[in-house]
Parts: sequence; structure tokens; C-alpha cells
Amino acid sequence: MIELIGIEKSYGALNVLKGVSLSVARGDVVCIIGPSGSGKSTLLRCINYLEEPEAGTIMLAGVPAYRDIVNGRMFPRPRAEIDATRRDLGMVFQDFNLFPHLTVMRNITEAPITVCRVPRAEAEKRAVSLLERVGLADKVDAYPEELSGGQKQRVAIARALAMGPKAMLFDEPTSALDPELVGEVLEVMRSLAADGMTMIVVTHEMGFARQVADRVIFMDQGQIVEDAPPEQFFTAPAMARTRSFLRSVNPASAG
Repeated sequence: MIELIGIEKSYGALNVLKGVSLSVARGDVVCIIGPSGSGKSTLLRCINYLEEPEAGTIMLAGVPAYRDIVNGRMFPRPRAEIDATRRDLGMVFQDFNLFPHLTVMRNITEAPITVCRVPRAEAEKRAVSLLERVGLADKVDAYPEELSGGQKQRVAIARALAMGPKAMLFDEPTSALDPELVGEVLEVMRSLAADGMTMIVVTHEMGFARQVADRVIFMDQGQIVEDAPPEQFFTAPAMARTRSFLRSVNPASAG
């Protein structure tokens, strides 16, 4: 479903991603963990082309995305084609990014109506269904300021799903939440995983990664250090750097 080949990304002299390659099969849940500054969020933003890598190829469903390479040079595709590709990738950020001046209903329906030309009645019907799914059917007419952090994040997930994405990207979706609100967001994500949604999740929630992921990836200093099934990853990690990190976040988790 998603394949990255040799992705490089720098900000000035800082090389954030150093030739990262990754393959995610359709229906898989891949959790990415690692210390701050390791390139996790930048990698996610490259997949959705919020950041443009300097080198490497992004493949979606087996087809090169966003740009073409001709005679060794990269040429971006037309903006409309890039935007159409990005609509297949739902993105949920850690800080919600809801439109504060719009109701929950309009937050969810604005993009389908404006971008995809979905009839309003159809978009609103879909929004109600999604709000029921995330447990917020009673918040249709509420504004973001009237919601808790967990409720805002669940609306953000519903908004991303309203575009009918083929895969979902989560960038530390619970890091801005109070601890007691984390569970309600993770529960929605568990239900998406159970339904077969392809997901890449940057997270600090080790329990979630262990329970839900098909694979767990550890990144450090712009590279993938380890990539393994969760049971192996958390009980018998192969790399010393992985073991050191797991001991730092949970002394009992690294065997």
C-alpha cells in the first residue's frame, strides 16, 4: 500500500531523514516509536507530501506518487494530481487542527463538499455516521471550544475519515491530551485497525503499539534502527539501541 525508497530530508545543514526505506502492506498497522528529533513526524509528513523529500521515491498502491524522475532529475506533478493523491491519505495531527469558527458538522463536511463536490445532504449523512462511530453523535452542532481534547481528536479522526482515505497517518495523536482522555482516542484507533484500515502511527503509547500493531519500528537519528513484530520488538529486540530506548521508557519492557 505504501512504500518508501531511500527518503532523504534535510533542513539546512540538519539531515533529518537519511535514506529511509519502508514498506507497509494493505491493512497493516505500523507503529513508529523513538526519541524526539529522530525523524518520525518528518517521515509521516513526507508520506503525505506536507514535506518534500530531497531524494527518494514514495509509492502508493505500487505507483510512484507526487513526482517523476526523468534523466535523474525530479519533476513534481501538477498540483491537482498531487492533491488528488493526498486525498487517499488521511492525516491526524497531535494538535487537532480543527477549524475553530465551524461546528463539528461543518468541520467534517467542509472538505468533502468543497474539494470533492459531494452533495451536502450526502456529506452530512456520512458525518453523522462517523460521529456515531467515534462516540460523538450528540456533538454535531458544538464548536471546538466546547469540546475536551479527546473529543476534538475524535472529531479530527472523523474529519479525516470523511474523505474516504485508503490509509490513515497519525502523528502522535494522544501526546497533547490529558492522561484520562488518551483511552477514548486509542479506542477509536483500535476499531479502525480491527476494520482493516491501513495505518501508520507515530506514538509514545507503548501499550497501544504492543496490542494493535502488526509491526513496530524504532527510529533514531533519521534512520530505522529496528523493524519487528510487536512481541519480538518488546520482549527480544535485536539492537542494543532499541533495548536502551525501551529501558528508558519502561524498564520492564525490554526484557
